Amino acid sequence: MALTDFADKGLFAPRKMAELFRTTSEDIARTAGLGKDAVQRKDRVSSDKTQRRLREMAEVLNKVEPRFGSALMAYAWYRSEPLSGFSGQTAMQLVRARRAEDVLDYLHAIDAGVHA
Repeated sequence: MALTDFADKGLFAPRKMAELFRTTSEDIARTAGLGKDAVQRKDRVSSDKTQRRLREMAEVLNKVEPRFGSALMAYAWYRSEPLSGFSGQTAMQLVRARRAEDVLDYLHAIDAGVHA
């Protein structure tokens, strides 16, 4: 999976993400911490906030997909697996709380052999 798999005309596209993860655009919005208007209205899809949240989600998923062997498994992990050291919060909960960098740092630490 590449970041371009999530894009359409230079923007992250909730519709393409939904197709890849076999869900709805509204579910993608909730997963990224956005309201459904953010993915339904064209002007909101291209807003900085919406694009930033979708990018953060895509970066985390792109980072973990090779570990699981499929985009669907990476998405399931993102939504449901509690991360050690984060009071049992999932990557999704942390990204929604604007802590995507913490998730990426955690993943980099694991890659480096540091137990988080």
